[in-house]
Amino acid sequence: MENTKQAIFKLGEEAYGMDIMAINSVEKPLPVEKVANSPVNMKGVINLRDEKIPVYSLRKKFGLDEKEVDEDTRLIITSSNGISIAYEVDKMDEIITLESEHILDAPPLVMNTDTSYIKAIVKNNDCLVILMDIDGILTKEEQNTIKAIIKK
Repeated sequence: MENTKQAIFKLGEEAYGMDIMAINSVEKPLPVEKVANSPVNMKGVINLRDEKIPVYSLRKKFGLDEKEVDEDTRLIITSSNGISIAYEVDKMDEIITLESEHILDAPPLVMNTDTSYIKAIVKNNDCLVILMDIDGILTKEEQNTIKAIIKK
């Protein structure tokens, strides 16, 4: 893996990173409109600059208890598998440049279909950071359901 700039964010006590080149914007929370028959990890949709964007809870995806939106909560607006989506995170931490020699492949032991979002891991300031593959977060079923919801 080559050098990369990552947006580091928190979910609970865990740190994650997304390639900044894949992020369109980071927004404060907006009113979320609930949508019937949406995937369990989808909170609803927001209207951002006249575009309906689904809001996806990474806390639910990773089995964490939901928490109230607060002043630190942010929406990471990106595109996953051709779908514009807002990933809700607890807090944006920093943007860092990671040197390739510090980036490690994810251990094969943790890699399976439920962890296809893990691209690599890195140790940053005595903290383990999971670097995410944006296209590995949504399951095929979630992608299909979200696409159908957006078309309505």
